[in-house]
Amino acid sequence: MLDKSIPYAEFWMYRVKDLPVSEPNLPAGFHFGFHFEFYQEGDELEWAAIETAVAEFDDEAQALDYFKQKFAPYPQELKKRMLFVTDPLGEKVGTCSAWWKETANGDRYPLVHWVAVKPGYQGKGLAKSMMKRTLKTLQNLEDTSPIYLHTQTWSHVAIGLYQKLGFKITDKNLDGSPNLEYKKAMDILAELESSRKD
Repeated sequence: MLDKSIPYAEFWMYRVKDLPVSEPNLPAGFHFGFHFEFYQEGDELEWAAIETAVAEFDDEAQALDYFKQKFAPYPQELKKRMLFVTDPLGEKVGTCSAWWKETANGDRYPLVHWVAVKPGYQGKGLAKSMMKRTLKTLQNLEDTSPIYLHTQTWSHVAIGLYQKLGFKITDKNLDGSPNLEYKKAMDILAELESSRKD
């Protein structure tokens, strides 16, 4: 869930593509009936529901508009890149995509994209399992390194997970230009860390 109670600042994180990834097994308690699934036609409705549930969008219509613009033009890629965790009744409770991003000069970079777990399932290790599966997918599908992840201070709870998986914060944007929000983001994260220790 995004924490919109704190100031917003965005930044990029990166991870060397071929850094080893341990097996992406689902955590204890999610073995009976829970499973990974890749996108199939119609799953955009569940993607929108998940992303709206974690406050990435104001409503599901807005999320579907985003999906139609950014994902729908790549139906074959979706089937091997957009991952879900599905519960025993068939409801999708988490999602993460092994996507890519192109810079203005045509360079293409692997991208971990739109990591989200429905409230009620958060804090149980599902995001970590999805991230590992997504990293392995990117290692198989993409040639360039590093793997990038775009995030923001509102996702401060998840940033520790990203770091444990080998991601590092960079002061640059994807195209190599300076990130003008980097210092603001680091100050906010440092203040949050300090308040947790008090």
